[in-house]
Amino acid sequence: MPRVIVVDPSAPDPDAIAQAVLVLHGGGLVAFPTETVYGLGARALDASAVARVFAAKGRPPAHPLIAHVLDERQARDLAAAWPAQASRLAGALWPGPLTMVVDRAEHVPAAVAGGAGSIAVRAPSHPVARALISGLGEAVAAPSANRYQGLSPTIAAHVVKELGDAVDLVLDGGPCDAGVESTVVDLRGGLMRVLRPGAVNLARLRELGPLQMAVETAHEGDPRASPGMDARHYAPRARLLLVETWEKARRIAVGLASCGQRVGLVVHDARETTARPGPLAVRLLPHDPAEYARLMYRTLHELDDAGVDVIVAQAVPEGEAWCAVADRLRRGASPAP
Repeated sequence: MPRVIVVDPSAPDPDAIAQAVLVLHGGGLVAFPTETVYGLGARALDASAVARVFAAKGRPPAHPLIAHVLDERQARDLAAAWPAQASRLAGALWPGPLTMVVDRAEHVPAAVAGGAGSIAVRAPSHPVARALISGLGEAVAAPSANRYQGLSPTIAAHVVKELGDAVDLVLDGGPCDAGVESTVVDLRGGLMRVLRPGAVNLARLRELGPLQMAVETAHEGDPRASPGMDARHYAPRARLLLVETWEKARRIAVGLASCGQRVGLVVHDARETTARPGPLAVRLLPHDPAEYARLMYRTLHELDDAGVDVIVAQAVPEGEAWCAVADRLRRGASPAP
């Protein structure tokens, strides 16, 4: 098992940060909390350390990572060009859960960008992440600290369960506040294109400039500028069925349980609190997009750990407020019966 150091998320212990920096300087991997999910970090400018990130996750080499920086100055050091819109967004939303895609500087290893000419950068707001970047004095390349296509980790125990000895050190800063990944916008070409919805509300982005939705599914081998574009991603070990209504979700769950399957039922409709039929593991999540997102991965991890065979989830409402949650559930789900 990896070494785990518990740190106060609001006031990280300088000694713990120094130990993590030492690991990074040695080419090792450090898992650390951000306000979104836990990241698996390596020095962004160390190509061999970045290669270890891909190996630890089982991640295909064409999938870009996100370079985590302290501020706009550090981000500019990684970019071949820095649009005026990037400065506007950084001034309004950094530090925070916004990732911006710009042209990559030549000195940045191509592996960080999955071989592409772009670079995805963000300045996290979590005190532990910021202390780590500050102590290192340079960017930390970090995808989510889990196996490729699996559920993102929102507590340190998820990292240990998923990666084990593949990570050298885990900084345990408690649960992540947002619980869903950053919003990714591509600023190349003069437009603000949303490649991945996430923890930044799209209405807030619209206040800062014209917005184009460009959320797509990339096929294996296709070039991509953002993580999280696979048709299947963010998936639990159990089969995840996404069903339109709570009535249908309940009916399918009961039917599967009657056939001897171990079933988890995830709903956001309070009516289900009075109907817990049979041997189902029922989880009621809040009917609020931010709170649902905060608890979503943790709930799916818990059901996986409980050994369910199938998770039946009630689909979330339509609309931009729910689009990040809907995107993750859609990519993690199998076709419904």
